Amino acid sequence: MTSTVQPMTAADLLKMPADGSRYELIKGELRKMSPAGHEHGTIAMRFGWRLAQLVEEDNLGVVSAAETGFLIASDPDTVRAPDVAFVSRTKLEQAGKVEGFWPGAPDLAVEVISPGDTYTDVEEKAMSWLEAGALLVLVLNPRKRTATVYRSLAEIVILDEHATLDIGDIVPGFKVAIKDIFG
Repeated sequence: MTSTVQPMTAADLLKMPADGSRYELIKGELRKMSPAGHEHGTIAMRFGWRLAQLVEEDNLGVVSAAETGFLIASDPDTVRAPDVAFVSRTKLEQAGKVEGFWPGAPDLAVEVISPGDTYTDVEEKAMSWLEAGALLVLVLNPRKRTATVYRSLAEIVILDEHATLDIGDIVPGFKVAIKDIFG
C-alpha cells in the first residue's frame, strides 16, 4: 500500500505556529531556512536601510524584510521570502489591504548569498522571482563583493565593488555604490 502526501498550502504555512524558524514553501514542499549569519544580516540591513529611506521619503511604496512571504505560485503553492523586497505604491494601491502573504512577486527582490548557499539554489531563487513577475532581482555576494542584477532570464549583469548600482527605473532615484553595501 502506498500513501500520498498532500502538498502543503500557503494557508497551511500561514497557520503554522511560530517555532523560531523561518520557512519557505516550494511547490507545496515546506523548506526550513537556516537563520542568517551576522554578515548576511548586516549586508541585508545596510542595503534595505538605504532603500527604505528613499522609498519612505518619496512615498514610492514599501520595503519589507526577510520575514515577509510572497505567494508567487499556486496549486501547488510557492511562498518565498527575499532578504529585502520593494513593492511599488502602484501595486499596493491595486492590491488594497492584503491579509497574509503578498499575492505575487515584489517589484524588487534582494537576496544575500550565505556561506551555505549553493550557486544552483541562488540562481533557482532568482529565476523563480523573475518568472513570478519581479522586475528586478539583485543577488549580493559578500565573498566576491559583487552584485548580480537580473532583469530577465537573458539580461544579467555583474557589478564589482567599484561600480554603482542604479535601479532608478524600478525605484526612482535609487543609486548606491556597491562598496557601500558591503561596508
